[in-house]
Amino acid sequence: MVEKETSLSKIERLISQQKNIRNIATSAHIHHGKTAFTDNLLAAAGQMAVKSAGDLDAGMATWQHSDEQERLMTVDSANVSMPHKFGGEEYLINLIDTPGHVDFGGNVTRAMRAIDGTVVLVCAVEGIMPQTETVVRQALKERVKPVLFINKVDRLIKELKVTPEQMQARFMKIINDFNHLLIRIAEPEYVDKWQVNVNDGTVAFGSARENWALSVPYMKKKDIKFKDIYKIYEFEDEVQRDKWVWENAPLHEVILDMVVKHLPNPIEAQKYRIPKIWSGDLESQLGRDLQNCNKDGKLAFIITRIIIDPKSGKEVAAGRLFSGTLKNGMEVYANNAKMKARLQQVLVYDGIKPKQVESVPAGNVLAIVGLNVNVGETITSEPEQPFEEIKHIFKPVITKSIEVTRSADLPKLIEILRKVGKEDPSIEIEINEETGENLISGMGELHLEIIEGRIKNEKGLEVKMGSPIVVYRETVAKSSSEVESRTPNGHNIFYVSIETLEDEVYKSLDSDKIPEGRLKKRAQEVWEKLEAAGMSGDEARQVKDVYKGNIFEDRTRGIVLLGEIIESLMDGWRLVVDAGPLAKEPLTKTKFILHDIKIHVDHMHRGPAQVYPAVRKGIFESMKLAGPAMLEPIQTHLVEAPLDFMGSVTNLIASKRGILEDVQQEAGQVIIRAQIPVAEMIGWSSDLRSATEGRGVSSLIDQNFKILPREMQENVIKKIRSRKGLAENQ
Repeated sequence: MVEKETSLSKIERLISQQKNIRNIATSAHIHHGKTAFTDNLLAAAGQMAVKSAGDLDAGMATWQHSDEQERLMTVDSANVSMPHKFGGEEYLINLIDTPGHVDFGGNVTRAMRAIDGTVVLVCAVEGIMPQTETVVRQALKERVKPVLFINKVDRLIKELKVTPEQMQARFMKIINDFNHLLIRIAEPEYVDKWQVNVNDGTVAFGSARENWALSVPYMKKKDIKFKDIYKIYEFEDEVQRDKWVWENAPLHEVILDMVVKHLPNPIEAQKYRIPKIWSGDLESQLGRDLQNCNKDGKLAFIITRIIIDPKSGKEVAAGRLFSGTLKNGMEVYANNAKMKARLQQVLVYDGIKPKQVESVPAGNVLAIVGLNVNVGETITSEPEQPFEEIKHIFKPVITKSIEVTRSADLPKLIEILRKVGKEDPSIEIEINEETGENLISGMGELHLEIIEGRIKNEKGLEVKMGSPIVVYRETVAKSSSEVESRTPNGHNIFYVSIETLEDEVYKSLDSDKIPEGRLKKRAQEVWEKLEAAGMSGDEARQVKDVYKGNIFEDRTRGIVLLGEIIESLMDGWRLVVDAGPLAKEPLTKTKFILHDIKIHVDHMHRGPAQVYPAVRKGIFESMKLAGPAMLEPIQTHLVEAPLDFMGSVTNLIASKRGILEDVQQEAGQVIIRAQIPVAEMIGWSSDLRSATEGRGVSSLIDQNFKILPREMQENVIKKIRSRKGLAENQ
């Protein structure tokens, strides 16, 4: 008797067949149906009970935390793997289900590094929404190819009662809107290649909740017309309906066939993805291995998510293996942490559950145990050029202080905060062991609420959080004249000035077109990008460091000893960028210029202890001359509400110092685009609910910093300095 192959042994067999692997994600606006979609794919693959799939009451398979179940929304990305048969061959689908709420978009950004293709879900009724644009932008930034699934078609039939012709027209509008989005934000060489088309099968439509899907090629194969879709909702007997769906429109088959046919395998994808996400020498041995997804080549694994096992406390690091083979017990090197470690376990996903295997070759999404590192770490066999930093589109703008209710628990709080920061790198944690003030910065109020709940309920520590604090930035209003600054011993003199950074250059830094860091190997590439942003060639070559939206320029000539202290100068500059003179908030959009320098010949008289204070004094003095200014974070929101509430919504926006950018009316709805300062958005969700009787929806579209009104600056600076325990006057 032939023993039946287990699900795990099938996955173990498929992980080495690189051409038959698809590493994909779901991505969409919140409540457009990603998790029900993933559940039904898992159920069809035999990885969970069919009757529980997509059932909100039973709880989605990928919801691993109680707060996700309570709020009926995905907070954390979840890795799943499943086999699929197509064209007589078996394929392995490694899928990451990602959140849709903007506060948890960092999970989407990190997931995109691990995958090569994504199924973008769009609600048939709501169409392309702001977060749809954000997730597509995140995918294209990592050269991840999208296909489109128009979900919730049941709502068109049951709620809007559209005709087959109206349904087709609705689909064409969504497809056109999606393609226009690609045209607007894709790199030129992918605009045409990655357009979706209903005829070639890069578009599917259906209902994830009701487990059916169709595409035009599949309809031709089954000889199904648009009007036949309505049959699904004419069956009185649920068993008969499910039988018709299973035979004519099975979600898993239509979707996974589309994935296999239209999304790339790792060998194809890595050829064009590696030059984007790895800045090393493409002609080196590692460069060639990465581009060819060589399982026998040099090891290169990037960590995109860390889960700390609540029982054992072990860190499970999930990510993508781009080259080489990971084996149990092998010694590896963490490039950012600069340390060696030995792997304790190598895990693959059997459905939602991680299971141990002996080894995994390149081209797979997997997890490892045995390393104490951070998300974004590059794991190799020996020191190598690490992967590019994984940067989220939005930055944390809301901060809260967090403290324990019992002082004896303070050491435990610090340990838990470090763990929380590992599990969710979208939050920024500032631990001040001297003052005892600990700050958490997150993407929004909900983000910090979830973190607080998890510290209390899952980590078992009673904490209290302070009122929300808004993160500001410091800058200058104009250029300063040259300032002379001496080191404390008087033996070295620096001549410096500060200017505002040009808008185009700043935009290129902010959008990561120009990489951050000291200009060494990549100098030529950065110079070219600075020139493309409008900087002259001569000035671009004076740039020595790019840090947090600021630039350090060296305009000195023929200073023999400069090479010996330039690193200390830039280190000192970075310290001030992290904490400016007005209120110790970070600097942004500034250009610091070193014009001339007199250096003592004896290195004993020009160490960091002399250089740092002089740089700090030089920046502070030049900023005073240039007119220091505070920048406040501004969010652009799209607010939708019934037309009757238009007056209430515009009044609410005005009351929050908001500026209306655009107002449109369509189908009884008003759609308002507005810029609102983050400082005024505390409690925004509940205020909007009150103003619209619960029927208003707001989505974040963009985020930037603008000069704080002059009349508010003094008061804001005073409050920040008071909170930080700084003297009232600098």
